[in-house]
Amino acid sequence: MPEPIIHVAGAAPAPAGLVDAVLGYEAALIADDLDALADFFEPGPDTVRADRSGVLAGHDRITGFRGRRGGIGARRVVEMRIHPVDLHSAHVVTVNAPAAGGRGAVSQLWRRAADGAWRVAAAHVSAPAPALDRSIWREIGSPLVPGSPDGPLAGHTVAVKDLFAVEGRRIGVGVKAFLAEAPVQHANAPAVQALLDAGADVLGIAQTDQFAYSVAGLNPDYGTPPNGAVPGAIPGGSSSGPASAVALGHATIGLGSDTAGSIRVPASYQGLWGLRPTHGAVSLEGVHPLAPRYDTAGWLTRDGGTMRTVAEACLVGRPAVAPATRLVAAPAVGMACAPEVRAAFHAALERLVEGGREISPVDVPDLGELLMAFRVTQSAEAWRSDGDWVASHPGALAPDVQARFDWARDVTPEREQDALADVTRLAIAIEESLGDSVLLLPSAASAAPSLDADESTLESRRQATLSMTAIAGLTGRPGLSVPLLHTPGGPVGLCLVGPKDSERALVALGLALERELAP
Repeated sequence: MPEPIIHVAGAAPAPAGLVDAVLGYEAALIADDLDALADFFEPGPDTVRADRSGVLAGHDRITGFRGRRGGIGARRVVEMRIHPVDLHSAHVVTVNAPAAGGRGAVSQLWRRAADGAWRVAAAHVSAPAPALDRSIWREIGSPLVPGSPDGPLAGHTVAVKDLFAVEGRRIGVGVKAFLAEAPVQHANAPAVQALLDAGADVLGIAQTDQFAYSVAGLNPDYGTPPNGAVPGAIPGGSSSGPASAVALGHATIGLGSDTAGSIRVPASYQGLWGLRPTHGAVSLEGVHPLAPRYDTAGWLTRDGGTMRTVAEACLVGRPAVAPATRLVAAPAVGMACAPEVRAAFHAALERLVEGGREISPVDVPDLGELLMAFRVTQSAEAWRSDGDWVASHPGALAPDVQARFDWARDVTPEREQDALADVTRLAIAIEESLGDSVLLLPSAASAAPSLDADESTLESRRQATLSMTAIAGLTGRPGLSVPLLHTPGGPVGLCLVGPKDSERALVALGLALERELAP
């Protein structure tokens, strides 16, 4: 293998040990040696790594990011340029040639520690841009399907979640083994066709969590889509691909599904607008089911103006209910959230009240009851929808998704009937409490967890979030996530849950609250 060309500013000799340290770091990258890589970065909160996704600050966050990312593949350093700063620090730029093609560049500030070892204090990585990021897109075109030349959405592009039928393509549900056996679709799902008729182009088919049975966004078959708002954090699922595509600017509209929060949660994690419509408002024909009792099709956008246009174009013929001007909040819901989310939520409510809004407290049923009733009934339906395929394909799913299907398999008909009675009782209690008012609550119990969060942390946050998203799920009400809450860990959505068929009014209210909460 050819040696790299090395330039030192001023034709001075390279600082002792620095070239070997840089090449050792590259070797650790190629080997995906996480322990060695951790030692190559300075300890402490001020160490920085940046790439096109944003900035990671702190040794622990950088190390956690590497643990979930996986290796970079083979590459070689072809050029190294060193600018010594003093005897113990230098700025180094390396040009690398990945085996997959192209050229990349890494700019680093190296410092020599008291133990004599050189370590990275700051790094900026420029990798060759992939023609297709498989963690976001399963298939893409230019466009994949053109929309009508005229219409209110002309000029917009759509990332379609891999649950929806696109003519001439297969539905893959985020599982490679399922995709390999899937038939070619002979017509677009009505939800896809509505966007095409309104003038939007379908740019491509975007990834989903396996069988859409998660709200994390992790997918072992295709990789985890990047979080467009919080580098090093999970994207949120199961509409993870459309959410990341919209957040990163690949597309202007994401078409997704929301059963237990799969639009609202990734919208919350990535600072997007996300609308779960009234149950049944958007046709689910041509959409692979998870739990039909709760499944909905909805949209993700970067701004409220686009969401308003999408809702008006795709809900034509639906009644447009105007909810009461009364806003309500449930104290018990806030208690389910992480402290920083609770603080941001209360601060937003205080600002709205100071601005003249009236927000009344309401009671909702116990969140633990809501979660259990939802979980049992959703699980029973998920097993009916996909259990036969799952049972006949052992080893095809990620352990967490497989565990949910195993749990679903064991839900007896008697237990489901008891849970359905609970669903009816709880939904009536919620409707009596909310009436025609709009409930305000955080869209998720926390900001996006980091990529290196352990399974117990992810599961606890998942359950806390699902206990909140179940309010809309059990009642069939629409829920709109608006990126209005800000925490040290990243954005969190403010969710507006209104009466059935109040989608357009919710978007108008979301735009008004955005203006009122503007800095």
